[in-house]
Amino acid sequence: MSSAQFELSEPPTDAISAVKFAPSSHKLLVASWDKQVYLYELEGQTGTLLQKFGHRAPVLDVCWDQNETQFYSCGLDWDVRQIDISSSSQTVLSSHTAGVKSLAYSAPHSLLISASWDSTLHIHTLSSPSEENEASTVPLPYKPFSISVSRTKLVVAMSNRALHIYELSALSLLASQSAPTEDNPDGILQVEPWQRRESSLKFMTRAVACMPSPHPNPPFAPSDPEAATNDQDATGGYASSSIEGRVAVEYFSPEPQAQALKYAFKCHRQAAADESGVDVVYPVNALAFHPVHGTFASGGGDGVVALWDGVGKRRIRVYQKFLAAVAALSFSADGKFLAVGVSPGFEDGKEGGVGEGQEGIVKVVVRELAEGEAKGKDKAAK
Repeated sequence: MSSAQFELSEPPTDAISAVKFAPSSHKLLVASWDKQVYLYELEGQTGTLLQKFGHRAPVLDVCWDQNETQFYSCGLDWDVRQIDISSSSQTVLSSHTAGVKSLAYSAPHSLLISASWDSTLHIHTLSSPSEENEASTVPLPYKPFSISVSRTKLVVAMSNRALHIYELSALSLLASQSAPTEDNPDGILQVEPWQRRESSLKFMTRAVACMPSPHPNPPFAPSDPEAATNDQDATGGYASSSIEGRVAVEYFSPEPQAQALKYAFKCHRQAAADESGVDVVYPVNALAFHPVHGTFASGGGDGVVALWDGVGKRRIRVYQKFLAAVAALSFSADGKFLAVGVSPGFEDGKEGGVGEGQEGIVKVVVRELAEGEAKGKDKAAK
């Protein structure tokens, strides 16, 4: 199969904040600053707009429920919403005290996690929903910028280059036992992170994404193979990106051999047109891991999408530059499609797209990947 690329018709009318493929189908959610969430369905090399879901304020993130009959949204109205697709009905699950930047859903633990600029996480237990169920609150030391979940871990990237990693099983257990009471009306969870880390990147974190669980191409062999059999993230980890054109790759395991493999690299930089030997550095806005091969894509303010082999420490390919910044990325569950949200990020200080003299273009571009297009080098092959 050869690769192909196409644009979705009826795109958002304002900046794109998130694109998310469904857990098993080729349906796609797109969140936008135009106060709408768009639902598309891909068939062949076309995409059809099925529905739009209006909100009171710009929508900053969305994520799917496991059964694909509903999804969750958050944004500048401070609310976390559950939206039923068939009826378009919306239910407010919890309200923060500031804008809600990120959402993550863990199907194995039936947890929905929201991260807000009020420096808290809300943990929603969805296994037995009822009107009485309220979200538990996890205080954070700093403002969260991005979150991501693997099968067993939650990664929270915050300001001050701080990063917390939580065990989802612990969050699930504590949340189920800590309903709000008279003494604790906000249902605050006193939970310690599994790990506290400082970002390997010197500048503000823009995005974080967890590797697939278990890792399709394990980067190292755990010292205790039997224990690793029971831990789907034994060789897992995450990638993070910064506003200063860099990406870091790290692993969960505290074993020295795993920590020795972490590294960071420069990317999304363009030579300055008016000054020799000087690069213009762009933020890396989006990261997404391929669910089959374990490689990952990065999208930057330079309008470029690149594919990387994190284990092999090499760039696989760079795609044709868009006329505006890449704001969001998502791979389909089968790894056949890569959705790219393109919208002006004003990185060049002009009210237009990245391309000089071009107006900013808001669009969703979907790339159908050729066989092996996102495959990295097999670590076992020498």
